[in-house]
Amino acid sequence: MKSTFALLTMAGLSLGTSALAQTRDTMSIGVSIEPPGLDPTRSPSEAIGTITYNNIYEGLTRLDRDGHIQPLLARDWTVSDDGRVYHFTLQENVHFHDGTPFTCENVRFSLLRAGATSSTNPDRTFFTNIADVSCPDTTHADITLKKAHGSFTYELAWNDASILSPSSADKNASHPIGTGPFLFQAWQRGDHVTLSRNPDYWGKTPELKAVTFRFMPDPLAASNALLAGELDAYPSFPTPEILGRFAGNPNLKVVRGTFPFKAILALNNARRPFNDLRVRQALAYAIDRKALIQAGADGDGTVLQSHMAPNDPDYAALPDRYPYNPERARELLKEAGIKPGTQLTLSYPPITYARDTSEIVAAYLEQVGLIVTLQPLEWPSWLGRVFGQGSFDMTVIAHTEPHDIGIYDRDNIYFHYKNPQFHELFEQYEASDNAKDRHRLSIALQDRLAQDEPNVFLYSRPRDTVLNRRISGLWINQQIAACPMADVTWQP
Repeated sequence: MKSTFALLTMAGLSLGTSALAQTRDTMSIGVSIEPPGLDPTRSPSEAIGTITYNNIYEGLTRLDRDGHIQPLLARDWTVSDDGRVYHFTLQENVHFHDGTPFTCENVRFSLLRAGATSSTNPDRTFFTNIADVSCPDTTHADITLKKAHGSFTYELAWNDASILSPSSADKNASHPIGTGPFLFQAWQRGDHVTLSRNPDYWGKTPELKAVTFRFMPDPLAASNALLAGELDAYPSFPTPEILGRFAGNPNLKVVRGTFPFKAILALNNARRPFNDLRVRQALAYAIDRKALIQAGADGDGTVLQSHMAPNDPDYAALPDRYPYNPERARELLKEAGIKPGTQLTLSYPPITYARDTSEIVAAYLEQVGLIVTLQPLEWPSWLGRVFGQGSFDMTVIAHTEPHDIGIYDRDNIYFHYKNPQFHELFEQYEASDNAKDRHRLSIALQDRLAQDEPNVFLYSRPRDTVLNRRISGLWINQQIAACPMADVTWQP
């Protein structure tokens, strides 16, 4: 029989451990990519949104963990009958992290800046539809559009629609200032970004005192850090085959979720030979996408036929127009006058899936007579040369923005796709606010892309998150490039 002293000691230790668990107020999150900067209004990098979305920056609206539009800096809004004028009522007593008050003038500055001719905003085309932003007073904003845009409040919830202060906007890439629940604390290049709790936050104060996002692109090193307790969680773990290391671990669990992951072989439609539909079709026939999923996504994924992920409510399971058929690929290349030995360059950014997929794609294309040079690029080079200038042959990249099929209607999109039929469909889609009509038109848009194959649509895959079993509130399904931490807590 244990002594009374021993029992009391054990009880004391138990209480002490529980108290310690309840008082833990920091968290370390692993991410695979270091962002090129911390201003989402200047760069399309997913890594920026992962750290900053609804942590540092906030927009008029936000997407919740289920992908629904919710009010944020705008408390509510009304829309005119013609769909062109939005009247927003703004939150009161909100301040930026440097003490600057949030008013309608910040809304006007941010949205007009995003659509200016000098803007480098990744979604500048969206903002150019804004005719004017007027301020009846400090807590109301009237936004007038040039033409109705049914996705307006949805796209206001994206990273690049963050509301900024004129006094700090130019410095946000290195020292971000927003209105969010966390303050930028430090950025140790090559290692981590640390955020600290905003004690003056206008909304609910986060329970976590500090969050550190650690850059860990090596999956093996990341798994070791998780097993050693140096990392508390790793959303979107990059390598499925390593997940078995966590099986049966008493402290960690792996949770499967979804996100709008659309891996494509992007083609420069403005260059020969990709301006020929037969060539684009040939490349699609040449790649065994089912085998690609087996090799690169551990067999767990969905072959894509168009630019929409299966977790999107408007996703359509279209028929496979381009099943693996290397003989048909060779026939189409011959019809297009593409001789065996034609040389092409396949560029890719420094991400595990992009590298692995590029290597496999290159091997498939060489089997139909093409010579492919692989060109690895660092993120700044890929963002500048490929995404920014559209100067490339082919590239492998995953678009992870939600419901972003509208990028195929942009004049300055990096793969240079232009189609009057797609444009007309997209105009009808955005002019309507009827859910059934929008769904029907969305399917028509997907089908149009599947016919034109401006890019080879490869695969979507699920999202695996490794996290400590005591963590609560972390997003498992990612609706947008984000890891919002305001509602994340440690449980006893």
